[in-house]
Amino acid sequence: MGLEVVILAAGQGTRMRSDLPKVLHTLGGRPLLEHVLSRAQDLDADAIHVVYGHGGEKVRGAFKGCDLRWVLQEKQLGTGHALLQVIPDIQDGTTVLVLYGDVPLIRTDTLRVMVDAAQDGDLALLTATFTDPGGYGRIVRDDMAKISRIVEHKDANDAERAITEINTGFLAVSAGLLRSWLEQLSRDNAQGEYYLTDVIGMAVADGITIVDSQPQDEWEVLGINSCAELAQLERKHQSEQAQALMAQGVTLRDPSRFDLRGELSVGRDVVIDINVILEGKVSLGDRVHIGANVVIRNSTMGDDVTIKENCVIEEARVARGCQVGPFARLRPGTDLANDVHVGNFVEIKKSSVARGSKVNHLSYIGDSKIGSGVNIGAGTITCNYDGAYKHQTIIGDDVFVGSATQLVAPVTVGDGATIGAGATITNNVPAGELTLSRVKQKTIPGWKRPVKKP
Repeated sequence: MGLEVVILAAGQGTRMRSDLPKVLHTLGGRPLLEHVLSRAQDLDADAIHVVYGHGGEKVRGAFKGCDLRWVLQEKQLGTGHALLQVIPDIQDGTTVLVLYGDVPLIRTDTLRVMVDAAQDGDLALLTATFTDPGGYGRIVRDDMAKISRIVEHKDANDAERAITEINTGFLAVSAGLLRSWLEQLSRDNAQGEYYLTDVIGMAVADGITIVDSQPQDEWEVLGINSCAELAQLERKHQSEQAQALMAQGVTLRDPSRFDLRGELSVGRDVVIDINVILEGKVSLGDRVHIGANVVIRNSTMGDDVTIKENCVIEEARVARGCQVGPFARLRPGTDLANDVHVGNFVEIKKSSVARGSKVNHLSYIGDSKIGSGVNIGAGTITCNYDGAYKHQTIIGDDVFVGSATQLVAPVTVGDGATIGAGATITNNVPAGELTLSRVKQKTIPGWKRPVKKP
């Protein structure tokens, strides 16, 4: 049997109090809906249908280019009504799995159990037991402890509300059976909606076996309806990621103060201090040490790299043995070769720095190509922007640039050149020579500093 996944993502999310559709709010750096789509892809679904409504064009635009079947639910008349919009496009012999765009942390293994049961001809239902079931629908069982129906919280009596086993909303069943039950739904209930949960009682009446299962952890089935709930699940998600990294041998100084908002590959003996944020695709080689309060986005760190405290690194490559920071910023296009040192309050953008070179203090390097064995003195800047265009600075091997030098691009500094401190370089510098650009120092005897009149 084929598998098609239906993701219900049409809700307005009014409690989020946001102009952004709820399913586009991020958890772990990814939209909620993207997490759910990943689960469907993990299951090798033949098709993924996304039922959208509020903020629909924003939602579709966020996933432009993805192989999805978008289905508009113009009126919000319940989960059963949402499935009614999709079911005409699914063939009877197909297994349908229902997921939710605002329930992002469901595990693939949890869903596989349901799909397997449904492909055996049963109806698979995921339930959970909550100490405080709140507004969830309750699972009602018969004298044989078999599921007989689901009653929504607003329609439940006091005895039913005392039940702690709840309906998570996740189910899997053949499309043909689901179609026949959906066509029988009515809106005769407290909310005036077409309840998907009513199909459970219909299945029982038709003699279909209800195979129920529960998730390994309660948080798998928690939905997000407010910013507070989003924050709570964010911490749970980050805790799970931290535990997985430590199981791989990563040393996290404090797992509760670590955030991974993307994909991370790590080598051996990696050490990460507190308040580190890793975003996008990040790769850390063997024996990488990352200090506190560091942000790394879409970057690669080679073996034996040390990133000291309070650095920001974005779309950069840092090769083996480099030291960066503290308080350094590597902007997009930065490429550091082996054993480069970048020190405090240094900013590098769209530049390559060859092996063994040092930019240790209070400098800006932009649109530059720096050779090997170069020393850039404190306070040096490349003046790469003329107000309209960016220009390149090229510095050869074994160059010594004195402190507080300004290199006005485009300019080339030859191999082995030395530039005296305080120079303003506007012309190419010859190899192997000392170049100075200074006004002769003088003292004006008897000069008095101006003072205010009393």
